[in-house]
Amino acid sequence: MGVPRAAVTRHLTPRPGMRLLDLGAGTGAWARAFTDWFPGVDVVAVEPSAAMRARCAFAPLVAGDAGHIPLTDDSVDGVWLSTVVHQVPDLAAAARELRRVLRPGAPVLIRSAFAGRHEAITLFDYFPEAIRVLDTYPGIAGVEAAFAAAGFATAAVEQVPQVTAPSLREAAAGLRREAHTPLQLITDAEYAAGVQRLREAARTQTGPVVDALDLLVLR
Repeated sequence: MGVPRAAVTRHLTPRPGMRLLDLGAGTGAWARAFTDWFPGVDVVAVEPSAAMRARCAFAPLVAGDAGHIPLTDDSVDGVWLSTVVHQVPDLAAAARELRRVLRPGAPVLIRSAFAGRHEAITLFDYFPEAIRVLDTYPGIAGVEAAFAAAGFATAAVEQVPQVTAPSLREAAAGLRREAHTPLQLITDAEYAAGVQRLREAARTQTGPVVDALDLLVLR
C-alpha cells in the first residue's frame, strides 16, 4: 500500500482524542495505518461487505455503508474514503449522511482514481483498454457537485504520488486481477494482452513503480 501520510496529515490535522471514520474500510489496512501513524486518534471502520468484515482484523469494525452510517450526529472529526467512491450508488445521499455524522468544518478525504485522470497510474500504460472502465467512475466535478448540494465545498484537489512496487518486475509478479476493478471488467483477451505488455516491459525497466491517485478534500 502506498503511504500518502504527509497529505493526510496536512488536511486532517490529526490530534489525540479526535475520531476518524474509515468508510468502506475493507480489510482494515488504512484503519490500522492511521492508528499506527496517529497515536491517540480514535479510528472507526465501517464496511458494507460481510466477506470483507470477516477478513478484517481491525476493531472497532461495524457494518454499514455510505448511505447508512451507524454513527450518531456530529460524532466524527474526519472521514477517509480510499478507492471506494466509484462503488457508492448514490453520491448525493452519501454526502447528506456524511454531513450528518461530521462535526462542523471537519473534512472528507476521498482518495481515488477518477474518470478522465488515468495518466499518472502505471496500470493503464499496460492495460489501456481498462481506461474505458475508469471513465465510468465518478469524475471530480461530479463528486464536487453531489457534495456541494449537502453544503460541502472543495478545500483541495491534489495528486499524491506513492511507490506501489519496488520494480515493474515485482509489480508484474504480484499482479492480481481481482484486486483491480478495471481489470475485472475488460475481456480475458484484453487482460492477457496487457499482462504480456507488462511482462515484456518488466524485463528492461528498472526502478520503483510510482503512481499518483487523486486526493479530493471537501469541508
